[in-house]
Amino acid sequence: MKVFGITGWKNTGKTGLVERLVSEIVARGFTVSTVKHAHHSFDVDHEGRDSYRHREAGAREVLLSSGNRWALMHELRGAPEVPLADLLTKLTPVDLVLVEGFKAEGHSKIECHRAATGKDILAKTDASIVALASDTQVDLAQPVFDLNDTAAIADFVLEQVGLG
Repeated sequence: MKVFGITGWKNTGKTGLVERLVSEIVARGFTVSTVKHAHHSFDVDHEGRDSYRHREAGAREVLLSSGNRWALMHELRGAPEVPLADLLTKLTPVDLVLVEGFKAEGHSKIECHRAATGKDILAKTDASIVALASDTQVDLAQPVFDLNDTAAIADFVLEQVGLG
């Protein structure tokens, strides 16, 4: 599987870009999966639901299944966070995995940047960031794309991973 990342500070458009890239790349005939890093404790089920009750009771894993989908939740219970490489082994093979977040991992990434956040550009000091998608003009050694030019960004990503 080919892996490419979308990274950046909070509120820079990462999720919107991933969503648009998935649609664009799938429309081109490729299979795509995503991995999203969350910085905080999160729940995919809610208090009172059977799966929540199973997890709260101490289950290490809870697998939900229906005629439409299945989902596996794994509780770390104090164990260290799982590295991206290990998480990728859990996925069914596809043409491309788009990874949102995981700033510290070494895979190639495009950084989302919005001037309004006031945050510095990570690409200036992170060699794994091979391009920037921004809502403003930026002078960088790496390619810079308009944050909303999904087709051009998709072309770039596919070329970078050898699917172009």
